[in-house]
Amino acid sequence: MAEAIFAIPGDLKTATGGYAYDRRVIELLPDFGVAVRVLPLPASFPNPTDYDLEETRRIIAGRPQGSVLVVDGLAYGAFSEPVLDEIKGRVIGLVHHPLFLETGLPHGRKVELKESEERALQRANHIIVTSRVTKRIVTDKMGISSEKITVAEPGTDPAQRATGTGAPLQILAVGAVLPRKGYDLLVEALAPLKDIDWRLTIAGALDRHPQAVEAVQSAIEKHRLEDRVTLAGKVVPATLERFYESADLFVSASLFEGYGMVLAEAMARGLPIVLAAGGAAADTAGEAAALHVEAGNVAELTIALQRALTDKKLRDRLADASWEAGRTLPTWHETARRFAAVILGLRP
Repeated sequence: MAEAIFAIPGDLKTATGGYAYDRRVIELLPDFGVAVRVLPLPASFPNPTDYDLEETRRIIAGRPQGSVLVVDGLAYGAFSEPVLDEIKGRVIGLVHHPLFLETGLPHGRKVELKESEERALQRANHIIVTSRVTKRIVTDKMGISSEKITVAEPGTDPAQRATGTGAPLQILAVGAVLPRKGYDLLVEALAPLKDIDWRLTIAGALDRHPQAVEAVQSAIEKHRLEDRVTLAGKVVPATLERFYESADLFVSASLFEGYGMVLAEAMARGLPIVLAAGGAAADTAGEAAALHVEAGNVAELTIALQRALTDKKLRDRLADASWEAGRTLPTWHETARRFAAVILGLRP
Protein backbone atom coordinates (compact mmCIF):
# COMPACT_ATOMS: atom_id res chain seq x y z
CA MET A 1 0.00 0.00 0.00
CA ALA A 2 1.29 3.47 -0.89
CA GLU A 3 1.69 6.03 1.89
CA ALA A 4 0.93 9.73 1.95
CA ILE A 5 1.87 12.18 4.68
CA PHE A 6 -0.61 15.05 5.07
CA ALA A 7 1.04 18.19 6.47
CA ILE A 8 -1.77 20.25 7.99
CA PRO A 9 -1.52 23.40 10.14
CA GLY A 10 -3.32 23.60 13.47
CA ASP A 11 -6.15 21.34 14.60
CA LEU A 12 -7.53 18.95 11.99
CA LYS A 13 -10.87 19.02 13.88
CA THR A 14 -11.32 22.76 13.16
CA ALA A 15 -14.84 23.46 11.87
CA THR A 16 -14.18 24.90 8.43
CA GLY A 17 -14.83 23.58 4.96
CA GLY A 18 -11.12 23.18 4.25
CA TYR A 19 -10.46 21.08 7.33
CA ALA A 20 -13.66 19.07 6.74
CA TYR A 21 -12.39 18.30 3.22
CA ASP A 22 -9.04 17.14 4.60
CA ARG A 23 -10.72 14.94 7.23
CA ARG A 24 -12.98 13.17 4.75
CA VAL A 25 -10.23 12.54 2.19
CA ILE A 26 -7.87 11.23 4.88
CA GLU A 27 -10.61 8.93 6.17
CA LEU A 28 -11.34 7.43 2.74
CA LEU A 29 -7.92 7.20 1.07
CA PRO A 30 -7.10 3.77 2.57
CA ASP A 31 -10.05 2.37 0.57
CA PHE A 32 -8.06 3.27 -2.56
CA GLY A 33 -4.73 1.80 -1.51
CA VAL A 34 -3.23 4.84 0.20
CA ALA A 35 -2.23 4.75 3.86
CA VAL A 36 -2.22 8.17 5.50
CA ARG A 37 -0.18 9.73 8.26
CA VAL A 38 -0.93 13.27 9.51
CA LEU A 39 1.98 15.63 10.13
CA PRO A 40 0.80 18.54 12.31
CA LEU A 41 2.25 21.97 11.52
CA PRO A 42 2.09 25.16 13.62
CA ALA A 43 -1.37 26.72 13.82
CA SER A 44 -0.17 30.22 12.88
CA PHE A 45 -0.28 29.58 9.14
CA PRO A 46 -0.87 31.36 6.80
CA ASN A 47 0.83 34.05 8.91
CA PRO A 48 3.66 32.10 10.56
CA THR A 49 6.25 33.62 12.85
CA ASP A 50 9.93 33.16 12.11
CA TYR A 51 10.03 30.62 14.93
CA ASP A 52 7.12 28.66 13.42
CA LEU A 53 8.79 28.63 10.00
CA GLU A 54 11.95 27.22 11.54
CA GLU A 55 9.86 24.68 13.47
CA THR A 56 8.13 23.74 10.20
CA ARG A 57 11.50 23.27 8.52
CA ARG A 58 12.53 20.90 11.31
CA ILE A 59 9.23 19.00 11.10
CA ILE A 60 9.55 18.59 7.33
CA ALA A 61 13.19 17.51 7.64
CA GLY A 62 12.34 14.92 10.27
CA ARG A 63 9.43 13.28 8.49
CA PRO A 64 9.73 9.68 7.26
CA GLN A 65 11.22 9.58 3.78
CA GLY A 66 9.77 7.67 0.84
CA SER A 67 6.16 8.84 1.26
CA VAL A 68 4.31 11.34 -0.90
CA LEU A 69 3.99 14.64 0.98
CA VAL A 70 0.61 16.37 0.66
CA VAL A 71 0.63 19.91 2.05
CA ASP A 72 -2.57 21.80 2.79
CA GLY A 73 -2.51 25.14 0.98
CA LEU A 74 -3.22 27.09 4.15
CA ALA A 75 0.41 26.35 5.03
CA TYR A 76 2.05 25.48 1.70
CA GLY A 77 1.44 28.88 0.13
CA ALA A 78 3.23 30.57 3.06
CA PHE A 79 6.27 28.28 3.17
CA SER A 80 9.60 30.10 3.12
CA GLU A 81 12.44 29.13 0.78
CA PRO A 82 14.29 27.20 3.55
CA VAL A 83 11.16 25.14 4.23
CA LEU A 84 10.64 24.43 0.52
CA ASP A 85 14.32 23.48 0.20
CA GLU A 86 13.83 20.90 2.94
CA ILE A 87 11.21 18.98 0.96
CA LYS A 88 12.73 15.92 -0.63
CA GLY A 89 10.73 13.56 -2.82
CA ARG A 90 7.30 14.01 -4.34
CA VAL A 91 5.09 16.82 -3.04
CA ILE A 92 1.45 17.61 -3.80
CA GLY A 93 -0.01 21.02 -2.96
CA LEU A 94 -3.69 21.16 -1.97
CA VAL A 95 -5.32 24.52 -2.74
CA HIS A 96 -8.77 25.17 -1.26
CA HIS A 97 -8.57 28.78 -2.37
CA PRO A 98 -5.57 31.04 -3.05
CA LEU A 99 -4.31 32.72 0.11
CA PHE A 100 -3.83 36.12 -1.53
CA LEU A 101 -7.56 36.36 -2.26
CA GLU A 102 -8.57 36.32 1.42
CA THR A 103 -10.75 39.35 2.22
CA GLY A 104 -9.35 42.12 4.41
CA LEU A 105 -5.64 41.61 3.78
CA PRO A 106 -3.48 44.73 3.36
CA HIS A 107 -2.26 45.16 -0.20
CA GLY A 108 1.33 44.51 0.77
CA ARG A 109 0.42 41.22 2.40
CA LYS A 110 -1.59 40.16 -0.65
CA VAL A 111 1.47 40.75 -2.83
CA GLU A 112 3.70 38.80 -0.42
CA LEU A 113 1.30 35.85 -0.29
CA LYS A 114 0.83 35.76 -4.06
CA GLU A 115 4.59 35.65 -4.61
CA SER A 116 5.05 33.05 -1.89
CA GLU A 117 2.20 30.87 -3.17
CA GLU A 118 3.40 31.03 -6.77
CA ARG A 119 6.89 30.02 -5.67
CA ALA A 120 5.59 27.05 -3.71
CA LEU A 121 3.17 25.85 -6.38
CA GLN A 122 5.84 26.06 -9.08
CA ARG A 123 7.93 23.64 -7.04
CA ALA A 124 5.13 21.15 -6.40
CA ASN A 125 5.07 17.96 -8.46
CA HIS A 126 1.31 18.19 -8.68
CA ILE A 127 -1.50 20.42 -7.39
CA ILE A 128 -5.00 19.45 -6.33
CA VAL A 129 -7.66 22.18 -6.31
CA THR A 130 -11.25 21.96 -5.14
CA SER A 131 -13.00 23.69 -8.06
CA ARG A 132 -12.65 24.53 -11.73
CA VAL A 133 -12.67 28.23 -10.83
CA THR A 134 -9.69 27.79 -8.52
CA LYS A 135 -7.87 25.94 -11.31
CA ARG A 136 -8.46 28.92 -13.62
CA ILE A 137 -7.16 31.33 -10.98
CA VAL A 138 -4.05 29.24 -10.37
CA THR A 139 -3.31 28.96 -14.09
CA ASP A 140 -4.30 32.48 -15.22
CA LYS A 141 -3.16 34.60 -12.26
CA MET A 142 -0.28 32.50 -10.91
CA GLY A 143 1.23 31.11 -14.10
CA ILE A 144 0.97 27.43 -13.15
CA SER A 145 0.65 24.89 -15.97
CA SER A 146 -2.81 23.34 -16.15
CA GLU A 147 -1.15 19.98 -16.86
CA LYS A 148 -0.02 19.68 -13.24
CA ILE A 149 -3.43 20.55 -11.73
CA THR A 150 -6.24 18.12 -10.87
CA VAL A 151 -9.71 19.22 -9.75
CA ALA A 152 -11.13 17.14 -6.90
CA GLU A 153 -14.36 18.83 -5.85
CA PRO A 154 -15.61 18.23 -2.30
CA GLY A 155 -18.13 15.47 -1.89
CA THR A 156 -21.58 15.95 -0.41
CA ASP A 157 -23.40 13.53 1.83
CA PRO A 158 -26.96 12.53 0.86
CA ALA A 159 -29.64 14.25 2.96
CA GLN A 160 -33.40 14.42 3.40
CA ARG A 161 -35.21 17.25 1.67
CA ALA A 162 -35.86 20.20 3.96
CA THR A 163 -39.47 20.98 4.82
CA GLY A 164 -39.02 24.58 5.98
CA THR A 165 -41.04 26.58 8.47
CA GLY A 166 -42.91 29.29 6.59
CA ALA A 167 -44.00 31.64 9.35
CA PRO A 168 -41.77 33.38 10.08
CA LEU A 169 -39.60 32.61 7.06
CA GLN A 170 -36.36 31.06 8.29
CA ILE A 171 -33.18 32.22 6.54
CA LEU A 172 -30.02 30.21 7.11
CA ALA A 173 -26.37 31.12 6.54
CA VAL A 174 -23.57 28.69 7.48
CA GLY A 175 -19.86 29.25 8.01
CA ALA A 176 -17.38 30.82 10.41
CA VAL A 177 -17.76 34.57 10.90
CA LEU A 178 -14.89 35.97 8.83
CA PRO A 179 -14.60 39.16 6.74
CA ARG A 180 -14.76 37.07 3.55
CA LYS A 181 -18.18 35.65 4.47
CA GLY A 182 -19.86 39.07 4.25
CA TYR A 183 -22.29 38.57 7.13
CA ASP A 184 -22.30 42.28 7.95
CA LEU A 185 -23.34 42.94 4.36
CA LEU A 186 -26.09 40.34 4.70
CA VAL A 187 -27.49 42.10 7.76
CA GLU A 188 -27.35 45.44 5.91
CA ALA A 189 -29.18 43.89 2.96
CA LEU A 190 -31.95 42.50 5.19
CA ALA A 191 -32.41 45.71 7.19
CA PRO A 192 -34.78 47.38 4.67
CA LEU A 193 -37.01 44.27 4.65
CA LYS A 194 -38.44 44.56 8.17
CA ASP A 195 -41.98 44.53 6.79
CA ILE A 196 -41.45 40.86 5.85
CA ASP A 197 -41.68 38.28 8.64
CA TRP A 198 -38.22 36.65 8.52
CA ARG A 199 -35.59 35.36 10.93
CA LEU A 200 -31.90 34.88 10.11
CA THR A 201 -29.69 32.26 11.76
CA ILE A 202 -25.93 32.43 11.17
CA ALA A 203 -24.35 29.11 12.18
CA GLY A 204 -20.59 29.36 12.35
CA ALA A 205 -17.65 29.79 14.71
CA LEU A 206 -17.37 33.16 16.45
CA ASP A 207 -13.77 32.81 17.62
CA ARG A 208 -11.92 33.03 14.32
CA HIS A 209 -11.98 36.79 13.68
CA PRO A 210 -13.16 39.10 16.50
CA GLN A 211 -13.32 42.16 14.22
CA ALA A 212 -15.65 40.38 11.81
CA VAL A 213 -17.92 39.33 14.68
CA GLU A 214 -17.94 42.89 15.97
CA ALA A 215 -18.88 44.19 12.51
CA VAL A 216 -21.87 41.84 12.32
CA GLN A 217 -22.99 42.66 15.85
CA SER A 218 -22.69 46.38 15.13
CA ALA A 219 -24.86 46.04 12.03
CA ILE A 220 -27.47 44.09 14.01
CA GLU A 221 -27.57 46.73 16.75
CA LYS A 222 -27.58 49.66 14.30
CA HIS A 223 -30.69 48.34 12.59
CA ARG A 224 -32.29 47.02 15.80
CA LEU A 225 -32.45 43.48 14.49
CA GLU A 226 -31.60 41.73 17.74
CA ASP A 227 -34.94 39.90 17.66
CA ARG A 228 -34.47 38.91 14.02
CA VAL A 229 -30.84 37.74 13.74
CA THR A 230 -29.24 34.93 15.74
CA LEU A 231 -25.48 34.33 15.84
CA ALA A 232 -25.63 30.67 16.76
CA GLY A 233 -21.87 30.13 16.83
CA LYS A 234 -20.33 26.74 16.14
CA VAL A 235 -23.02 24.06 16.47
CA VAL A 236 -22.95 20.27 16.68
CA PRO A 237 -23.98 18.33 13.54
CA ALA A 238 -27.42 17.44 14.92
CA THR A 239 -28.22 21.10 15.56
CA LEU A 240 -26.98 22.13 12.13
CA GLU A 241 -29.18 19.43 10.60
CA ARG A 242 -32.20 20.92 12.41
CA PHE A 243 -31.30 24.35 11.06
CA TYR A 244 -31.19 23.00 7.51
CA GLU A 245 -34.47 21.10 8.01
CA SER A 246 -36.37 24.16 9.21
CA ALA A 247 -34.87 26.68 6.74
CA ASP A 248 -37.00 28.26 4.03
CA LEU A 249 -34.12 30.03 2.28
CA PHE A 250 -30.35 29.57 2.26
CA VAL A 251 -28.16 32.65 1.80
CA SER A 252 -24.46 33.10 1.09
CA ALA A 253 -23.11 36.66 1.02
CA SER A 254 -19.50 35.43 0.74
CA LEU A 255 -17.13 37.61 -1.24
CA PHE A 256 -15.09 34.61 -2.37
CA GLU A 257 -15.46 30.82 -2.20
CA GLY A 258 -12.96 28.25 -3.40
CA TYR A 259 -15.93 25.89 -3.85
CA GLY A 260 -18.71 26.57 -1.33
CA MET A 261 -19.36 23.31 0.50
CA VAL A 262 -22.31 24.78 2.41
CA LEU A 263 -23.98 25.62 -0.90
CA ALA A 264 -23.71 21.97 -1.89
CA GLU A 265 -25.13 20.97 1.50
CA ALA A 266 -28.06 23.32 0.93
CA MET A 267 -28.70 21.81 -2.50
CA ALA A 268 -28.51 18.30 -1.07
CA ARG A 269 -31.53 19.35 1.04
CA GLY A 270 -33.36 21.11 -1.79
CA LEU A 271 -33.16 24.61 -0.34
CA PRO A 272 -33.73 27.68 -2.50
CA ILE A 273 -30.60 29.84 -2.48
CA VAL A 274 -29.65 33.49 -2.74
CA LEU A 275 -25.91 33.92 -3.23
CA ALA A 276 -23.19 36.43 -3.89
CA ALA A 277 -21.37 35.12 -6.94
CA GLY A 278 -17.84 35.35 -5.52
CA GLY A 279 -15.20 32.88 -6.66
CA ALA A 280 -16.59 29.40 -7.37
CA ALA A 281 -19.94 29.95 -5.63
CA ALA A 282 -21.83 30.65 -8.86
CA ASP A 283 -20.48 27.48 -10.49
CA THR A 284 -21.27 25.35 -7.45
CA ALA A 285 -24.90 26.44 -7.15
CA GLY A 286 -25.66 26.95 -10.83
CA GLU A 287 -28.24 29.29 -12.31
CA ALA A 288 -31.45 27.35 -11.74
CA ALA A 289 -31.12 26.71 -8.00
CA ALA A 290 -30.16 30.23 -6.88
CA LEU A 291 -30.63 33.93 -7.40
CA HIS A 292 -27.14 35.31 -8.10
CA VAL A 293 -25.98 38.80 -7.19
CA GLU A 294 -22.66 40.57 -7.53
CA ALA A 295 -20.41 39.86 -4.55
CA GLY A 296 -20.34 42.83 -2.19
CA ASN A 297 -23.34 44.58 -3.75
CA VAL A 298 -25.74 45.18 -0.85
CA ALA A 299 -28.46 46.81 -2.98
CA GLU A 300 -28.59 43.83 -5.36
CA LEU A 301 -28.65 41.45 -2.39
CA THR A 302 -31.61 43.30 -0.87
CA ILE A 303 -33.57 43.02 -4.13
CA ALA A 304 -32.83 39.30 -4.47
CA LEU A 305 -33.77 38.61 -0.85
CA GLN A 306 -37.01 40.53 -1.23
CA ARG A 307 -37.90 38.53 -4.33
CA ALA A 308 -37.15 35.22 -2.68
CA LEU A 309 -38.94 36.05 0.56
CA THR A 310 -42.12 37.40 -1.03
CA ASP A 311 -42.58 35.02 -3.96
CA LYS A 312 -43.52 31.50 -2.85
CA LYS A 313 -43.65 30.22 -6.43
CA LEU A 314 -40.12 31.48 -7.03
CA ARG A 315 -38.88 29.77 -3.88
CA ASP A 316 -40.58 26.54 -4.91
CA ARG A 317 -39.02 26.70 -8.38
CA LEU A 318 -35.56 27.36 -6.95
CA ALA A 319 -36.07 24.57 -4.39
CA ASP A 320 -37.02 22.03 -7.04
CA ALA A 321 -33.97 22.94 -9.13
CA SER A 322 -31.79 22.83 -6.03
CA TRP A 323 -33.05 19.36 -5.12
CA GLU A 324 -32.42 18.05 -8.65
CA ALA A 325 -28.94 19.56 -8.72
CA GLY A 326 -28.23 18.07 -5.32
CA ARG A 327 -28.81 14.57 -6.74
CA THR A 328 -25.87 15.07 -9.14
CA LEU A 329 -23.27 16.42 -6.71
CA PRO A 330 -20.01 14.46 -6.40
CA THR A 331 -19.71 11.99 -3.54
CA TRP A 332 -16.82 11.87 -1.09
CA HIS A 333 -15.99 8.47 -2.58
CA GLU A 334 -15.38 10.16 -5.93
CA THR A 335 -13.34 12.94 -4.29
CA ALA A 336 -11.10 10.42 -2.53
CA ARG A 337 -10.75 8.34 -5.71
CA ARG A 338 -9.47 11.34 -7.66
CA PHE A 339 -7.16 12.31 -4.82
CA ALA A 340 -5.76 8.78 -4.56
CA ALA A 341 -5.11 8.66 -8.30
CA VAL A 342 -2.89 11.72 -8.02
CA ILE A 343 -0.98 10.25 -5.06
CA LEU A 344 -0.50 6.98 -6.95
CA GLY A 345 0.69 8.82 -10.07
CA LEU A 346 -2.34 7.83 -12.15
CA ARG A 347 -4.70 9.94 -14.21
CA PRO A 348 -7.86 10.64 -12.15
